Amino acid sequence: SDGGKFQSLDHAITHAEQMIEDGVDIIDIGGESSRPGATPLPLDEELKRVIPLIYALRDCGKPISIDTYKPEVMREAIIAGADMINDIRGFDSAEARAVVADSDVGLCVMHMQKSQETMQEQPRYQNVTQEVIAFLRERCDQLVVAGVEKNHLSIDPGFGFGKTLEHNIELLQNIGLIQEELGLPVLAGISRKTMIGSLTGKPVERRMAGSLAAALAAMAQGARILRVHDVAETVDAIRVWQAVNTSKVM
Repeated sequence: SDGGKFQSLDHAITHAEQMIEDGVDIIDIGGESSRPGATPLPLDEELKRVIPLIYALRDCGKPISIDTYKPEVMREAIIAGADMINDIRGFDSAEARAVVADSDVGLCVMHMQKSQETMQEQPRYQNVTQEVIAFLRERCDQLVVAGVEKNHLSIDPGFGFGKTLEHNIELLQNIGLIQEELGLPVLAGISRKTMIGSLTGKPVERRMAGSLAAALAAMAQGARILRVHDVAETVDAIRVWQAVNTSKVM
């Protein structure tokens, strides 16, 4: 949603500092847009965008996550000090699995049907929840075989990545089942996505309220990590929700 807004190093650092002040737990850095139909970014350009920022933030006191599917970026990000690799392609290449197996970083394995260019061209499932579970189980098993410890893994159903609105809602309703079946924490990334626009009729810049509702719905279903744009507002919403539902304040 913020693609291109914080490309300069100074702007990105300032934004990260604001997120820290707002209560962020993990800072996720991405150099390439993963929107449907987005133009792939050359490797050199992605490295130029993200690696200096990781070096600049490595001692900020918060874990740094890098959102990339390129093994070369993963390798350089780990050297620079990244704590987590978030791969929208679910570590589909043997090279990617080899890179992360040699490190002790956390990993987020995401489900995507087809490719970024074609994922929203009539996505179909017989049973979206069970097919996503089977996909994630296979990819996680491959990582464990490659040498990754299971407790380094988290999983992302991939809201909006090869799913219709109905698929997204069903997956949101079944976060608890997905976690139970795989024994791994779910990361839910729903903030400002097309499904929020479809449900509210709002353009991307006016989807905060819908995104907050989706974040709380994901928490209610058991999600352990929320990937959001509006940090301060989401933290406030979670504090109120937790106070009411668990008698615990963050």
